[in-house]
Amino acid sequence: MSSAWLLPEHIADVLPAQARHIEELRRVLLDVARSYGCELVMPPMLEHIESLLSGTGRELDLKTFKLVDQLSGRTLGLRADSTPQVARIDAHLLNRRGVTRLCYCGPVLHTRPAGMHATREPLQFGAEIYGHAGLEADLEVQDLALDCLRGAGVRGAALDLADARIVRSLLAPLKLASEPIAAIYSALAGKDAAQLRELSAGFPESAKRGLLALVSFYGGREVLDAARRELPAVPAIHAALDDLQWLATHAKQAHPEVEVGFDLADLSGYAYYSGAHFTVYAAGSSDALLRGGRYDEVGAVFGRNRPAVGFSLDVKELAALAPSTGLRAAIRAPWAEDAALRATVRELREQGDTVVCVLPGHEHEGQEFECDRELVAQGNGWAVRAL
Repeated sequence: MSSAWLLPEHIADVLPAQARHIEELRRVLLDVARSYGCELVMPPMLEHIESLLSGTGRELDLKTFKLVDQLSGRTLGLRADSTPQVARIDAHLLNRRGVTRLCYCGPVLHTRPAGMHATREPLQFGAEIYGHAGLEADLEVQDLALDCLRGAGVRGAALDLADARIVRSLLAPLKLASEPIAAIYSALAGKDAAQLRELSAGFPESAKRGLLALVSFYGGREVLDAARRELPAVPAIHAALDDLQWLATHAKQAHPEVEVGFDLADLSGYAYYSGAHFTVYAAGSSDALLRGGRYDEVGAVFGRNRPAVGFSLDVKELAALAPSTGLRAAIRAPWAEDAALRATVRELREQGDTVVCVLPGHEHEGQEFECDRELVAQGNGWAVRAL
């Protein structure tokens, strides 16, 4: 019989010091998003499964916990990603004609962890722009993502750019079924040239050569030059390469400290993305810290196929890399029924100070806060004194 206090695998309590750090980061991220004009939304934790998974592909379906609603008998899902919900809000609840900037921050649940040490309950923060098809929106989201990391104190960030239109353009003339397409995407994501050679054995030479070339298209600006030489002269492919170069140039201008590169075989979230997309890594972690890009089809199922671009990250993962600000200074105060003391404590708290009252019988216990001052009796009142 298992102990009642044990939690499910890859689910954990967040204790005071870590919780404080995560909450401080959450506030930083939301403040940065607000500085860009993003409005905060709070989608529900669960909703009808067909709405939650619409247009997201099989990968998100496998990540989503499902249950039966006792009121309606319909299947509900516990969200594994907030993006479809925000698309629904934009399409049906706000229903604006122009540009809409939205942000969110809340827990999501995954049936399986993304990695050996990953949580199944990430705290997902994200920001999205709806209603503008131009690269200006892509660049704004990219800048916002990098500014969020800068605001969190993350150093050594590396930005990798890719574009979903490249592989789509190579495969479009072949009219393949969904299974072989998924296998090709998997081989590309794993940079498995042998598997890719086997899967493309019967393809036209230009498509086969292009797919195999993508595996090696990883690095700096030279990647784009090589792609222009070796990929088929398809307008959509060259437009994608031009867009990536434009985004990379502006990223380096605005964020000179960020290493900018390209990974044209990066197909993470390929069911989502419709154009340029990006991944950000940080020093101290081999896993992606955040992902984002353009996903214009995300609102189609809700009746509004609006241009959309955004990014998301797990605040818990960010907290493991971002430096902590340390404990907030506090004032220690004795407990007493003295009206003047109680009034002084209330006044200090209203001014923004943290005042920790020492309850009777606990005078010699340590405190969770960094008490660098104390309240002491002075004449007929109370005064703050440095410790």
